[in-house]
Amino acid sequence: MTINIEKVEDWEKVVEEMLPKIKHSILLLKGNLGAGKTTFTQHLLKKMGIEEQVSSPTYSIVNEYETANGKIFHFDLYRMNSEEEVFDMGMEEYLDGNNICIIEWPEIYEAELSHLPHHIIEITHAEVGRILNFQ
Repeated sequence: MTINIEKVEDWEKVVEEMLPKIKHSILLLKGNLGAGKTTFTQHLLKKMGIEEQVSSPTYSIVNEYETANGKIFHFDLYRMNSEEEVFDMGMEEYLDGNNICIIEWPEIYEAELSHLPHHIIEITHAEVGRILNFQ
């Protein structure tokens, strides 16, 4: 599924359209710096009932949110240097539960994630706005 996002207000509509199509608890967010990975996550978590401020976990590596249906973990692996580093932070434990895991910059750990059911959401810059590809 490919969606064009021309203005900030479109993100809410995009999330509403995508939410029923999300069947797996692992979401891999790909895109260049400033593409909109965190913006997407903010709108998604708002739609899932998170009222607190959602921010990028660039320095904390993982942010945790509570919903009535369980926990949501938002990761940013940009600063990770190896698969071992990701493993050492306890990634397997996060993935083993019935938690939703949203992972920005998943490439460094993607081989380890390949056997798990997941969605890939790729956001790219367009001439006007962004293009979001959902798999």
